[in-house]
Amino acid sequence: MSTLSFESLCLKDDDCPSPTPPQGMDDEFDTDLESDVKEENNKEMSISEVYLQACKLVGVVPVSYFIRNLDSTIISLNHHGLGPLGCKALAIALVTDMHVNTLELADNHIQAEGALCLVEMLRANFTLQHLDLSNNYLQSAGAECVAKVLLDNISLKSVKLSGNRFTDDDAKYFADALSSNSRIKELDLSHNEFCGKGGEHLGQLLANNEGLEVLDLSWNHLRMKGAVAFCAGLKVNTMLKHLDLSWNGFGNEGALAMGEALKFNNTLVHLNLNNNRLTNEGVGMLCRGLEFNDTLRVLLLAYNSLTVEGALALVNVVKNTPRTALEEINICNVLVNETFVHLLEGTCQEHPGLDVQFGGVGGFIAKKPPKRVDPMKVIQDYLDQRKLRLWDFFRNIDKDGTMRVPVADFRKAVQQSSIPLDRYQIEELIQRLDRDRTGMVDYRGLADTRKQMMRDHRRQLRKVESRQKKEKQKSDRILKTFQSAVEAVTPRSSMVMSPGGAKEDSSGPPHFSATPLSSWHHIVMSNSSRYSVTNLSNEHVHLPMLGALAPYCPTSSPAMRSYSQPNLLDDSPRSAQGQSISAQGIRSDPEMVHSKLSPTANHLTRSRPALNAKQPVVEAKTKKVKKKKNVKHLDEESKNQS
Repeated sequence: MSTLSFESLCLKDDDCPSPTPPQGMDDEFDTDLESDVKEENNKEMSISEVYLQACKLVGVVPVSYFIRNLDSTIISLNHHGLGPLGCKALAIALVTDMHVNTLELADNHIQAEGALCLVEMLRANFTLQHLDLSNNYLQSAGAECVAKVLLDNISLKSVKLSGNRFTDDDAKYFADALSSNSRIKELDLSHNEFCGKGGEHLGQLLANNEGLEVLDLSWNHLRMKGAVAFCAGLKVNTMLKHLDLSWNGFGNEGALAMGEALKFNNTLVHLNLNNNRLTNEGVGMLCRGLEFNDTLRVLLLAYNSLTVEGALALVNVVKNTPRTALEEINICNVLVNETFVHLLEGTCQEHPGLDVQFGGVGGFIAKKPPKRVDPMKVIQDYLDQRKLRLWDFFRNIDKDGTMRVPVADFRKAVQQSSIPLDRYQIEELIQRLDRDRTGMVDYRGLADTRKQMMRDHRRQLRKVESRQKKEKQKSDRILKTFQSAVEAVTPRSSMVMSPGGAKEDSSGPPHFSATPLSSWHHIVMSNSSRYSVTNLSNEHVHLPMLGALAPYCPTSSPAMRSYSQPNLLDDSPRSAQGQSISAQGIRSDPEMVHSKLSPTANHLTRSRPALNAKQPVVEAKTKKVKKKKNVKHLDEESKNQS
């Protein structure tokens, strides 16, 4: 693809002939108002003429709709078949336009070449605020071009890039561009091909971006690790309000990560999880995060594999969470029962604004039928409780001891005994002990069956334990991946110390246990007077900045509300003894700092060597006391000898 420069978009003076003034006009009769009107008309004509001349140069047919709507602020050229050359002609005309703020070019097959023309145009045009390039077959080359626009442009607020066949590697372009661009408010990347690696890049985008409010990622392939990594970025995001993740196949793994993200995210208002392969188990994991969330208002869960159990869990979390902000829940494909309706009515009395959309009344809670007890096991348990043998039980009817009795006698003996078997269980037992229908029951099978039943029981227990263990390992693995992703997308400058504190390691530099800044939500000191001092010039001095070698132990005191982390990576030399440096670089009196910030008063800071200047004096006093005691002891011994 040939390179395109900004100069190539601008027509030369020879290519754009200036309109000649009409003959016989006297300039002396022109008023100021008429001159302004003429200048405006000339300006409009110049843009249309530039466009016509550009179409002639690149060899395309002009779009009459564009010429007719130059006065409008919205230019909608969707489905016009512009192609790369038609887009180039349009870009040439819009270089100097100062009126159009919305440009819609969806489904025009402009490809990467047309996107490059728009990039060059947007370097000079600072009027466009909304750009729609959906379904234009941009692919990777076009993604790189659009990323340059997002990186440099200062006027765009909304960009739609749906259906352009972007892949995982292309997501990195957008993550890098939007990490430093906080002016883009809406971004549409739906109907693309983002998968696992793309989810990681998009999670990085959410973690670093500070301006995006609406993000559409529907109809992608964000699942498993990609979904978990994306939710990790959502956890630390502080701006996003509207998120569309429908038709992505999040699954229960993504629901678990989303629940963890909702525990900390306090800005998201609208969440669309339609058709994401969620089950009742996944909804339960999501509800664990909703218990701690107080900002989410709209939750869409339509067309997932939910039943009445999942619907009941959603309503219960609203009922049991007084501070919840949920106003709309969409489960329109779920059939509910009367229990759900009664619960919803009671919940709506406490939360009048709640609106739950369900499929109708007619559902039921699937109950597993009670497991039928094996009649052989019933007989064996009966004999074990009474410490009897099989022959002892049947010896009255088995006179010869052959362990074979007629069916009628066996049925009568069992019915007359106190064994808790009904008529159907007895018939089942007879069929199992007389498989060949000989009319004789061989009750030796009861003894052989007992061992087999014990083996089967142990095997069943092992299966249950193995399944539970695998589910637990899977959940732990997802949470571990989620935490690793959170640490990966969280910048080092936005990490704070965890309340647990850090243990000192004598073998090396101190280690810090860090958690994302969003988990503490900007800690502020509620008692500023307690942690600040006033120096001799009455200047307000904040906490001293810790040096690179100074250990740091945070506190878990409830009085701590918010705290900006000090520069832990500072390699500057430590300050001289007798002087402490505040967070603003102001030196304070060491005696007063020691009196206010002693390590016994609070665990937030540790004393520096300069603050322990009085310690040698205390040791000297103790030595003097010991000398006096020794002198007294010698005097007493000398008196006793005399």
